[in-house]
Amino acid sequence: MSNVSQQQYREILVSLVQGVLTITFNRPHKKNAMNLTLVNEVIEVFSRIEDDNSVRAVVICGSEGNFCAGGDISDMHSDAANAEGTQQAIWNFNRSFGRMITQVNNAPQVIITQLEGAVLGGGFGLACVSDIAIAHQSAIFAMPETGLGVIPAQIAPFVVTRIGLTQARRLALLGERVGAAQGKTLGIVHFVCDTQDALQTQLSDVLKQVQRGAPKANASTKALMLKVGTIELESLLDEAADLFTQALASDEGKEGTQAFLQKRKPSWCV
Repeated sequence: MSNVSQQQYREILVSLVQGVLTITFNRPHKKNAMNLTLVNEVIEVFSRIEDDNSVRAVVICGSEGNFCAGGDISDMHSDAANAEGTQQAIWNFNRSFGRMITQVNNAPQVIITQLEGAVLGGGFGLACVSDIAIAHQSAIFAMPETGLGVIPAQIAPFVVTRIGLTQARRLALLGERVGAAQGKTLGIVHFVCDTQDALQTQLSDVLKQVQRGAPKANASTKALMLKVGTIELESLLDEAADLFTQALASDEGKEGTQAFLQKRKPSWCV
């Protein structure tokens, strides 16, 4: 992880403190809307930490009061033209958002989004794949794409998975904006905070709880849950039994059961 430093990136800030990696979208002049460079930088960071057990959690946030206003419309054509100058380049640019969101969704670490201000388009999609979403009361969620004459192509499946087809269709087809409280009701977010201090306190509390779970056990649990609905149930339960047996015999499983019997905290709790 030593080579993942913020000096390497143009559009994001990256810091690692005690097993918590924080990625901050740093395009405040665009309300942290994502251009191709930002997307590729996020993909690069997640690729580098994919097999890093020392990173227990990843916090994704935005700079200066906004999480992310979606894709940067003004850069879409210019970025694509600079790359290839064809419709294929537009396709590749749009598809990159889906690759990024999928990578975040599948990450073995606990993914926490800290949401405030604009949470639109691709930013909304990222919120929908986070394991824990913490929102400030200023957060506004929306899929404004159809109002621009385009579609929420890469985020739609993830929004449907998060909040269900009926509510996702309403938000997508109306472009309706919802606040943090309604976002919690819909299941987009888990916690809503009234102040910045409360937001930071809630984040600290969540990170403390993350430490209770063994890193490999958390990763296996996430991977198992993501397979629900994708394969036949009995096959999935067979695979789950295999994973449980392997986990119990692993170093983490031995340490966890011994710690329980000895009435102490396991080694991964700090």
